[in-house]
Amino acid sequence: MSPFSPDSHSDSFADIELREPRRFRVLLHNDDYTTMEFVIEILIGIFRKSPDEAVEIMLAVHENGIGACGVYTEEVAETKVAQVRSKARSAGYPLRCSMEEE
Repeated sequence: MSPFSPDSHSDSFADIELREPRRFRVLLHNDDYTTMEFVIEILIGIFRKSPDEAVEIMLAVHENGIGACGVYTEEVAETKVAQVRSKARSAGYPLRCSMEEE
């Protein structure tokens, strides 16, 4: 008998609960040194935002101190945060990027 057949366990495939993966919002934080142009470059390059979307998010970061870049699964969010940090450090900017569970 197959270990995956419904008769091999008391649970059938229909009884297995499937959950949506946890989702995380990726955020950029304002600072006094990172240029607006660099933030737009990050938003277009890493987050695949259109130029108009990138400007809108950049202005939110500038005016509100924080801006949401998107919502992703945990692994994707972690990767994007690491990419932003790496690119910012390479360019000499202190741009902060974080993630929070949605």
